[in-house]
Amino acid sequence: MFTHIMVGANDPARSIAFYDAALGALGITGRNMGDRAFYSSPDGGAFGVGHPANGEPATYANGGTIGFKAETPEQVDAFHKAGCANGGACEGEPGPRSGAPGNPYGAYLRDPDGNKICAFVSSS
Repeated sequence: MFTHIMVGANDPARSIAFYDAALGALGITGRNMGDRAFYSSPDGGAFGVGHPANGEPATYANGGTIGFKAETPEQVDAFHKAGCANGGACEGEPGPRSGAPGNPYGAYLRDPDGNKICAFVSSS
C-alpha cells in the first residue's frame, strides 16, 4: 500500500542513531545520506528520517503510530531495549496486546523527536 513513510528530525544524527539501533534489532538496515537515512524492507517499502524538506522544525503526528514487523518476540524485546538505550522513550513495554486482532506481541517507543513507533509479531 505504501511506497515510503518519512518522519522529520530536529537532530538527524541522534535520530539516525536511534533508528539504526531500534530497526537494526528487527534486522532492518539503513542507508545514511548525511542529514537523512532510509531503511528498506524486502517488500520494497521504505522508512526515512531526516530534516524536514521545508526547513521548518520537525513535529510528530498526534495520534499517529508507525508499526514495524518483527519475526519473533525476542526481536520485539531487542527493538524496545535498543530504542530506549539510544534516545527513545518507552511508550508501551513489550508484551501481548490482547486488544489487537490476533493477540500479537508488541512494544511501543517514542523516537527522539516524539514520533510513536512500534514493533509487532503475530502470535498466529
